[in-house]
Amino acid sequence: MKKFKIAMGMVAIALTLLTVMSCKDTKKSDEHMEMDQNEMNHDGDENMDMDQNGMQNDEMMNRDQKTSKATAVLNSYLELKNALVADNTEVAATAGKTLLADLAKFDQSSIAGAQKQEVIDIIEDAREHAEHISENSGKLDHQREHFELLSNDVKDLIAITGTDRVLYKTFCPMYNEGKGGIWLSETKEIKNPYFGSKMMKCGEIQEEIK
Repeated sequence: MKKFKIAMGMVAIALTLLTVMSCKDTKKSDEHMEMDQNEMNHDGDENMDMDQNGMQNDEMMNRDQKTSKATAVLNSYLELKNALVADNTEVAATAGKTLLADLAKFDQSSIAGAQKQEVIDIIEDAREHAEHISENSGKLDHQREHFELLSNDVKDLIAITGTDRVLYKTFCPMYNEGKGGIWLSETKEIKNPYFGSKMMKCGEIQEEIK
């Protein structure tokens, strides 16, 4: 009987040890599963972040590509505007010729859908006005008439492409027999290209374009 009790005690101890070991193994297994889950979540988060960053980079590249296309056009447009501010018809004609060339080189390849046709139409119209300005040195009134129409074209163009600089849409209420006319300027200072020295400060800023 004594031997039986000893044997039963040893069996109980063995069962207790097995239970403890089983609990430890289960805990380790749970820990491994939790680690694997965390690693999967971490990898998934990294992949999502990389995908989102990739999409943002693609959007920025497309925007930068479009914006850079308008840079040359804006440079020559502002040169033309400043020539008219100075009442310099010869320089205005030269700037008009440069603008005409820049418009001809404008690349629409990164512009898709309905906007592409819109840009084509804007460029075609702007080229006509730039050509008139370039061919009419000595006729400031004629150059200014086409500059007013050209300014609307350039405004519409950068509404699609964006701009690489801050611009100010400025309005002169006195131009064109009181109908008014807009122009784009690189500064807040009012320098009127429609009247030049006759009415230099006539105008008001209507919009800041970034």
